[in-house]
Amino acid sequence: MKVAYLGPKGTFSEEASFRYFKGDDIDWHMSYSVLDVLEAVREGTVDKGIVPIENSIEGTITMTVDGLLMYELFVEGEIVLPVTLNLLTSAETSLTNIKEVWSIAPALAQCREFTRKLKVLTKHFDSTSSAAEAVKNSERNDVAAVASEWAAKALDLHVLERSIQDNEVNHTRFVVVSKTQSTPPNPHKTMLLVTPNEDNAGVLSKILNVFSALNINLTWIESRPTKKKLGTYQFFLEAAAGEKDRAMEKAITILQTLEHQVSILGSYNTTNL
Repeated sequence: MKVAYLGPKGTFSEEASFRYFKGDDIDWHMSYSVLDVLEAVREGTVDKGIVPIENSIEGTITMTVDGLLMYELFVEGEIVLPVTLNLLTSAETSLTNIKEVWSIAPALAQCREFTRKLKVLTKHFDSTSSAAEAVKNSERNDVAAVASEWAAKALDLHVLERSIQDNEVNHTRFVVVSKTQSTPPNPHKTMLLVTPNEDNAGVLSKILNVFSALNINLTWIESRPTKKKLGTYQFFLEAAAGEKDRAMEKAITILQTLEHQVSILGSYNTTNL
């Protein structure tokens, strides 16, 4: 099986992918953008792709959401990965030696209190793993990277300090996507795209009331422009019910009766790593 994931080497996406798909029969394809992963799935270069869709601190990754529609892909699984940020160095050293800390902007933002106390300069890179690789290649003992322990192992770096993020509750949610819809037995989540039949006051509230009335919990709501007219939106909804659940089927029927366009983007289960 061919699987694409977001690189470079040592990313959280790589960790999620390698821990989710296990076995020696996986043909891994590393891509350098979310859209590259999704495009590879659409073109049939790979069978499946894994991309991040939401972080508990930074929120929804809109590029992934838009890409699902752009390439007409389906979600067949969800992965939740705890994110622990660590301070990595090229060799053993002490905190007092560190003068610069390198990483991607969101990771540095999540460790602002730590770097403030260290009184160090920060430098932005395009990913945590690229920062880690730059630290390794620098061979300096006064610079460090904020990245995962997975990156430390992948790049043979020293973990100087563990769990340096300001907020201990940090998770990233990934979705497993494919070109055709594949539903596991007894799925407990369903992702829907609801496009309202017209733009009017309270339309989202009315849509949400359908799920509330049927006692269906919505675990994620995201609005995205229809790209047809300024101020018009379509809604991604993730419901805590399988698509064949009686209440879910009723909700979809009601929405369609109200002439809203409803597309099922996948029904799946969650894997907590």
